[in-house]
Amino acid sequence: MAAGGVWTQTAPDPGRAACADGAGCVVELLRRERRSEHEAATGRWIGERVATLLDFEYGGVHDASVRYDAPPFFLPDVTLLATDAHELGIAGPKQLLGGVVPHAFVATKTITHPLVDGARAKPEGWSDELGRALDDVTLPGFAAFSLEDVGRAARSLFEQGLPARIKRADGIGGLGQSVATERKSLDAALAHLDPQSLARVGAVVELNLKPVKTYSVGTVALGPHRIAYFGMQTLTRNRSGLSVYGGSSLACIRGDLNDLLATLDDEAERRVLRCAIRYDAEVSRAYPAFFASRRNYDVALGVDPSGMPRTGVLEQSWRVGGATPAEILALEAMHRDPLLSRVNVSTHEFHALVDPPPGAQVSFRGEDPHVGPMTKYAMLDAQDDAHGR
Repeated sequence: MAAGGVWTQTAPDPGRAACADGAGCVVELLRRERRSEHEAATGRWIGERVATLLDFEYGGVHDASVRYDAPPFFLPDVTLLATDAHELGIAGPKQLLGGVVPHAFVATKTITHPLVDGARAKPEGWSDELGRALDDVTLPGFAAFSLEDVGRAARSLFEQGLPARIKRADGIGGLGQSVATERKSLDAALAHLDPQSLARVGAVVELNLKPVKTYSVGTVALGPHRIAYFGMQTLTRNRSGLSVYGGSSLACIRGDLNDLLATLDDEAERRVLRCAIRYDAEVSRAYPAFFASRRNYDVALGVDPSGMPRTGVLEQSWRVGGATPAEILALEAMHRDPLLSRVNVSTHEFHALVDPPPGAQVSFRGEDPHVGPMTKYAMLDAQDDAHGR
């Protein structure tokens, strides 16, 4: 419910009819300051597919000034704060594709690590117990909310002979990161951090693995459907030459993460998945008000400079993300065929105009004013024996 107790509808979308009176309605909920053209196109693509899966209508972008007589199903572009969710009438995970947290920092990668000893800055509501509980399912590292604490955290890793990757908590798709191995490179990294932004959202300072594989582990519940998946991320180059998210290849099953664990034979993959399961459980224990219908975890597998194997959760995503179009294709496949037990899906992002392969579900292909030429599509891959375990 909006403030004042009135359910809200979407504003009329030019060229489209608004949701019919009494019909279920899927709406995009925009909380970020801006979004690019390719993000808007992908949001609409997701919204229309989710509406079809739920047998609802797609109502475009939510407008709190428009009255509606039934609660919409929300597609937020961020993880929502509990106060915001309450005003919208969102009381549980069946009312949105995303998640709700009690404090803003809980939605960021900072919760993956403890604060450095004697930290100068600590946000209200911070759980010291969570960082300790996650110690054996994350990489060595710290969360920090001041320049001084970032420096102290990095130097602590240096003392252990470990290089430090410094990541802004609000960085997305690999952006807002730097690597420091000694004082000079640390000073350069600190110079690029804004103290006010750091105090507001924080940063992570953790072991830099190289080489490293990044796995995507997650689960999505939408209406009567639930899938869990395990897969790999790929990187691509943006027009500035920086490495950014390039897509995900996911093996999906019908069920939850524990069901997925029973299907994996490779011990390294099982270790990756167990890390994600523990992370998910410990967050719920530390912050009982948290809930989510989409839970995605990036898990790193690599070796440190001494040659020691390392596995650890890097971050979580409890909102619509880069892998969501693939997740939607998996949910659609399960919906069409109730006997289907598993399916392979993938997302692909290129910072160029490329010709998608046959069967590709294209969410954007064109010139984005902010990022340049871009092509985004998802694929449902053939699975010969998908009707049995």
